[in-house]
Amino acid sequence: MQRAIVFGATGGIGQAICADLAQDGWSLYIHCSQNWQAACELSENLTKQYPQQDFIPIKLSFLVDDRELQTFVKGLLPINAVVFAQGITDYNFVSGQDLHKIDQIMRVNLTVPIKLTSLLEPLLIKNDFSRIVYIGSVYGGQGSAMESVYSSSKAGLTRFAQSYAREVASANLTVNVIAPGAVNTPMNAMFAPETMEEVKGEIPAGRLAEGSDISFWVKTLLSLRSGYLTGQTIYVSGGWLL
Repeated sequence: MQRAIVFGATGGIGQAICADLAQDGWSLYIHCSQNWQAACELSENLTKQYPQQDFIPIKLSFLVDDRELQTFVKGLLPINAVVFAQGITDYNFVSGQDLHKIDQIMRVNLTVPIKLTSLLEPLLIKNDFSRIVYIGSVYGGQGSAMESVYSSSKAGLTRFAQSYAREVASANLTVNVIAPGAVNTPMNAMFAPETMEEVKGEIPAGRLAEGSDISFWVKTLLSLRSGYLTGQTIYVSGGWLL
C-alpha cells in the first residue's frame, strides 16, 4: 500500500492534494497544526469514499523542539512520500515585524521542513521509490515587498531541494518544489477584494489558481513514472511573475 504524509493537509492547497492523492490510490496521514476537527472530518470523508485505503489524522506543531519532532517521526507507519503544504506569512515591512514572527515564518516554512526531511529520510529510502514535494511560491523566485521573510523562506526551499536531491537521487528518492502563484485560498483572504482583482489582472491566465491546479502537479510528481525529475522547482503561476 502506498502511503504519503501531507503536512498542512487542512489548508486550501492541502485539502486539494489529499483529494487528488486519495483518488489516485494513496493512503494518507492527514496533518494539522491546530485544526484537529478539520483533519478528522477530512479523514472521515475520504474513508467513506475510499474504504480500501487508510486516512489517519495527525497533529504536530512546527514550533515544537527537536525531541518532539523525533518522537513524532518514530510513531509513523511506513511511508512512500512526503508533501510539505504548510506555510505562514506576515504582510509587513521587515522593520515593522515582530522578531518572534520572523522566527516563526522561517521555522514553519523552511527550518522544520528541513529537519523533518532529515528525520524521514530513513523511512523513505527503504522503498523501491519515494518522493518529497515542497509547496514553495512564485515569490521564492521573484521576491515580494512586504513579504520579504516569506519570500526568503520559499527561496530557501528551492535551493535546499536542488542540493538535497543530489544527495539522495541514487536511492530513487526524488525531491522537488511546486511553486504556486496567487491561489484562491484562505491565506489570501487577508487582502481586500479590490487588491485581489488587481492581482488577477496581472496574471496572463486571467484568474487565480485553484487548489486543484496545484494538486495535479503534486500527484504527477508522486507517480512512479516521474522518477527522472528531481531537484526542480516547477512554477504553477498562470504565467505570472516569470
